Amino acid sequence: MSDSNAVRGTRDDKADKPRTGPATFYRQVVAELRKVVYPTQEQLVTYFLVVLVFVLFMMALVSLLDLGFGQLAFEVFAGGGDQ
Repeated sequence: MSDSNAVRGTRDDKADKPRTGPATFYRQVVAELRKVVYPTQEQLVTYFLVVLVFVLFMMALVSLLDLGFGQLAFEVFAGGGDQ
């Protein structure tokens, strides 16, 4: 199995690169944030509703499964109450 250059590289390779100063770092962060595409209000509301419906559906599904398995376990371990 061959290793990539990142794995085979030595620590001396990283020492050759100059460190980025705080001002340069800040400018780079601002430049990257300018590239971000923020959703419109309509998209935000749509995404919120989709997530809300999905979470409510999953809560109902898990609750029903919990109730069903709980009843099943009660029937199995309690003997069903036929005595």
